[in-house]
Amino acid sequence: MTDLERILEAIFFSASKPIILKKLEKGLPEFTFLEIESALHRLKEAYAAPDRAVEIVEVSAGYQLRTKPEHKEWVKRFVKEKDVGLTKAVLETLAVVAYRQPVAKREIDRLRGVDSIRCVRLLLDRKLIEIAGRNEEPGKPMVFRTTKRFLEVFGLRDTADLPTIKELEALEK
Repeated sequence: MTDLERILEAIFFSASKPIILKKLEKGLPEFTFLEIESALHRLKEAYAAPDRAVEIVEVSAGYQLRTKPEHKEWVKRFVKEKDVGLTKAVLETLAVVAYRQPVAKREIDRLRGVDSIRCVRLLLDRKLIEIAGRNEEPGKPMVFRTTKRFLEVFGLRDTADLPTIKELEALEK
């Protein structure tokens, strides 16, 4: 293992949030972007080995050291997982935003069949969604989109990693 790989390992071990490559480049001026990228790739491969309990995953446009899914139940005995605490209604609202973004509250309400203001406020408070601007409909309503925190909480690189409708339907069978 190179010095740079050990440095990156220490950074990922200590970081509570995903780290973007550009931030690594800025914070490690002693190394080139290519050297950092190459060391990160080697480190990811090393952690991908089946004898490792953790891995480096790409999430929310950055990289993070995480427990491999097969060890989650063991770790939960000792480490309290931060509960996102979302009700079915809030998850439903979040799903509409995630799949339809940018989306206005009016459209969320129409799809859910109920007023969603409380759910939208909670998601805004938890920083899982954000205001993405206004659309051109009458009254120019605000539109919402998911945030980097949403990607981090749900372990996604970007929204393209969301399961498709067909994949979700296959789970129901």
